[in-house]
Amino acid sequence: MIFLQILKWVLIVVAVLFVLLFTVYFFNLDMKLTSALYPLFQKHYDKIKRDKHL
Repeated sequence: MIFLQILKWVLIVVAVLFVLLFTVYFFNLDMKLTSALYPLFQKHYDKIKRDKHL
């Protein structure tokens, strides 16, 4: 009986994760977040000193 309850909770968690990941994929939310954070990343990486020896 306890096995069925654990299995039910595992299936619910898997279903919720699938819906969340599909939503991120369908609306391309990962790239939208990346493009929103890109200016902050640019400020950081532009300040880094480069070693330009070839």
